[in-house]
Amino acid sequence: MGSDVNTVEEPRTIESSKSWVVAFASMAILAVSYGSPLLSVIAMQPIAAAFDNHRSIPALASSLVWLGSGAGGILMGPAAQRLGVRWIVLFGGIMIGTGFVLSTQGGEWSLLIGHGLFVGILGTGSIHAPLYIYVSHWFDRHRGTALALIASGQYVGGAIWPILLQYITAQTDWYHTMIFFGVFAIVSIVPLSLVFLRSTAPENVLAPDAAANVSPPMKIDSRTLFSLLCLASVLCCIPMAMPTTHLPALCGDLGISATSGAAMLSLLLGMAFISRQFWGWLSDWIGGLATVAAASACQALAVLGFAVTTSEAGLFFVSAAFGLGFSGIIPAYFLAIRELFPANQASWRIPILFFCSLVGMFIGGWLGGAIFDYTLSYVPAFELGFAFNIANVLLIIFLATRTKGSVRRGKVEANIGFRASV
Repeated sequence: MGSDVNTVEEPRTIESSKSWVVAFASMAILAVSYGSPLLSVIAMQPIAAAFDNHRSIPALASSLVWLGSGAGGILMGPAAQRLGVRWIVLFGGIMIGTGFVLSTQGGEWSLLIGHGLFVGILGTGSIHAPLYIYVSHWFDRHRGTALALIASGQYVGGAIWPILLQYITAQTDWYHTMIFFGVFAIVSIVPLSLVFLRSTAPENVLAPDAAANVSPPMKIDSRTLFSLLCLASVLCCIPMAMPTTHLPALCGDLGISATSGAAMLSLLLGMAFISRQFWGWLSDWIGGLATVAAASACQALAVLGFAVTTSEAGLFFVSAAFGLGFSGIIPAYFLAIRELFPANQASWRIPILFFCSLVGMFIGGWLGGAIFDYTLSYVPAFELGFAFNIANVLLIIFLATRTKGSVRRGKVEANIGFRASV
């Protein structure tokens, strides 16, 4: 009897080996889809040459992919819960291919509609937010690590696509590069969706009521908290988009080769892949908001570095530093949503916050090109981005103080709720 009294029952978990299979398959899908906004970045100068050398046009096309991805996610997140994530993601892969083919038909509007509507809203919008929501329901103990892993698909693709797309563009032209990428998106995303994505995640089956009703007490009402989180995501993503959109063009202006510019972008995104695993591990220990604040502070320093660095070696170093910092931000926001709000609200809160972050990416990508067109320099853009970044850090610190202690209580209550449900 003594052993019965002293024995502490281990909390049950929804995680299994299949959870990680789903996470790695989702990462592979995201590695493909995240190449979509990079194409007009890598080919910015030749695309601009087709439009009277206005860089704001290819920069706008790239930004529309980000913006469309967020807007589409608001529609497709709930749709994936009703129809099944497999079919929504499969549809998104087909739309990416369709959008890039349309973008090659000639004219500014075909480029922008192809990128904004088909590649963005219907394509990546059907993939990014639905997969983040879906995978978050496969994990309870290592949710931060899992979200960081699948989000790393952006950097797996980012380490590969810039060099490959730059090579294809140099050997052919940007039209053929877009067609190649569109076809590849279809033949890779469709089979991955069919094989690895099933309709219902285990959290929705095993603990629908208990998980849905967890809402930890806080010193700020949920509406205000969520609104300020959305604002914070805009503030940090404006500077986040500037180097990732304009780094190759910045190198060209400084007399650095296009190959080196693509290599810097690959280094930036490759370092982000490595560091994102660290940020994911850290977020499981300190929580989502604290991770956002730390990663955003690192990003701010690197953005300032882009404003003051002109040498090739220096830009390689700053690119690596930027990758180490900014990679931890977005998955930590999603983790914060799962920590601070009921689980049954994830299907609409995550897409809305993701949309706001991509509004920031849209503004930052376009703003960098617009400021360059006006000043013929990227320095003012990076300086403005630094100011936005500092505002984000201060806002996140404020929110962290208003929710202190809520994250740990929410995790404990979620475990109790899960055990009660099974």
